[in-house]
Amino acid sequence: MTEIPLAERRLDVRRRVFKGGVITFEGAGVDCTVRNMSDGGAALDVASGTMLPAHFRLSIKTDGFVARCRMIWNDGCRVGIAFD
Repeated sequence: MTEIPLAERRLDVRRRVFKGGVITFEGAGVDCTVRNMSDGGAALDVASGTMLPAHFRLSIKTDGFVARCRMIWNDGCRVGIAFD
């Protein structure tokens, strides 16, 4: 069986971006870099070893953007999220 590449399984086309963001949960804030984004989700770079909960908020101050998110995958330095 042939594996379908991840990019072809996404529901929305992701746009490459390079924006500073903040992940917030339980009164804590973690800086991140938004690397790509679509209407349905994003990929975020975080410091290696950063522990994140399954659900959190993402804020991008320069865009006035705030969204509730859920983690889809985490490889240690990059996190894939979906917007709730």
